[in-house]
Amino acid sequence: MRTAVLSPFAGVRQVAADYVTLTKPKVQSLLLLTTVTTMYVAGDPSVGLVALTCLGGYLSAGGAGAVNHWYDRDIDARMSRTASRPVASGRVSPGAALGFGIALAALSFLVLASFVNLLAAVLALAGFAGYVGVYTVWLKRSTPQNIVIGGAAGAVPPLVGWAAATGGLDWTALYLFAIVFYWTPPHFWSLSLLMKDEYAKVGVPMMPVVRGERETRRQILLYSLLLYAVTQLPFCAGGFGATYLVCSMTLGAAFIAGAVRLYRRADRRSALRLYLFSLLYLALLFGAMVLDAKL
Repeated sequence: MRTAVLSPFAGVRQVAADYVTLTKPKVQSLLLLTTVTTMYVAGDPSVGLVALTCLGGYLSAGGAGAVNHWYDRDIDARMSRTASRPVASGRVSPGAALGFGIALAALSFLVLASFVNLLAAVLALAGFAGYVGVYTVWLKRSTPQNIVIGGAAGAVPPLVGWAAATGGLDWTALYLFAIVFYWTPPHFWSLSLLMKDEYAKVGVPMMPVVRGERETRRQILLYSLLLYAVTQLPFCAGGFGATYLVCSMTLGAAFIAGAVRLYRRADRRSALRLYLFSLLYLALLFGAMVLDAKL
């Protein structure tokens, strides 16, 4: 009988992979995209500045993700989607995850304050505090409006990008913040419809659990309409031109059509399609901003 020989580096790779997982890299990709595109909308930043801003943003959001893993370890262990997470499964100790998250947030502030500017550092820290303190600790387990209010933390990256590129903020930056803010509820509630039973099992009062699926679908449609209106504000204020207008109207109409389909059909496939489209929607919308700005 042959005995399997384990690589001496297998354990190291697993530990490294677990700590990367704590930073929620899949979620980070979209946050960083809104940061980078905003920087090119705001000006003509150097590659070095973009890289340092992304590094600081990743460290801040990654630190928030690690603290979220620490705080939610009890409910994560009881849901099939999250049971294999590093802290929930016991591969990373709670104390190590908490310390790692706080260290990343501190390092983010140091990097941004030293190599970008203080405003970008403060905004990134505010995003960390909002996600950890407001959403994870305060709202997530107490109200079905958790993602509405707590979604402000996820809308901070465009502000960080604008501050990094210009040293300040203006109304266009605030409009971009508002776009991500109003995009978050229909995006996340589409996913929560798919995860309703899991959330109910652990007592997390997500919208479908507390208000029911029909009300959640209605809220998704309402927020999709609000999102469409908000995306027109930058054009109306003179921040963008015709290229952005056409793209935002087309993407917005497709988003609303998906929300209408979900409201009428009330099936898992429609919820999944809207969730996946919402990811593409935000990426294309912010890409259209860059295209408009550079044209």
